[in-house]
Amino acid sequence: MLAPNTALSAKADKQAGAGAPVVEILSADKVFPDGTRALATIDLTVASNEFLTLIGPSGCGKSTLLKLIANLLEPTEGRILWWSGGFDKVGARGRSIAFVFQDPTLMPWARVEANVRLPLDLARMSAAQSRRRVADALSRVGLEGFARHYPRQLSGGMKMRVSIARSLVVEPNLLLMDEPFGALDEFTRNRLDADLVRLWWERKLTTVFVTHSIYEAVFLSTRVIIMGAQPGRICKVMAIDEPHPRDESFRNSPRFAEHCRALSALLTEVSVEQMRS
Repeated sequence: MLAPNTALSAKADKQAGAGAPVVEILSADKVFPDGTRALATIDLTVASNEFLTLIGPSGCGKSTLLKLIANLLEPTEGRILWWSGGFDKVGARGRSIAFVFQDPTLMPWARVEANVRLPLDLARMSAAQSRRRVADALSRVGLEGFARHYPRQLSGGMKMRVSIARSLVVEPNLLLMDEPFGALDEFTRNRLDADLVRLWWERKLTTVFVTHSIYEAVFLSTRVIIMGAQPGRICKVMAIDEPHPRDESFRNSPRFAEHCRALSALLTEVSVEQMRS
């Protein structure tokens, strides 16, 4: 069995430092107005071109941490840097962020092309340029022939592809995804995972992904952060040191199974430690 890389291991740190920092979380925590401490003090660096996955039990603060990275929430203490600066740096060339939520959140009255084009409309991009962007985004998620469809005419997996296309249309450098495939059947989920890892590789995206699935985390990630609850905190770090891009041959390999067993063991260890505390 693979030896698991635990909290702040040398291997995980080396991988995190493979590229320039995109996000730096510096002694940040989160306490909500009702007094709930959602996150203990977090220190974490997300490196350029990394595929970082957050995994852990429900209520451990994965989504809260992702929203801090997206600047949808502010830390109570500490600070966050994006490309070594404040959030005012975000939006400049080479410094854009896109967020994919758990649900597709599509406009039911609008066609697929209009749903995908929405961020460009808000940015007042020209019609000619936005048409090219929308066509390219739909092509990348395999929906070239569905631009004129309405969401009600699509399957759950296709709706999520539209949501991903809407995030890609802004040509993000940092892609944040909050358990986007959790409600889908396993077959569809595996197919979308394969598509996502291909897009990440081709576009050289920096990605932070939330999931409850051990198999999904191992298949997608360059590094996995294992979180514990009460309050949410980083407990373990595990590098997935396997070549990219990955496909079904990796999913069916002994190495994949070994990584899954190692990650499962770390999650169990965190759970046991939490029950004892």
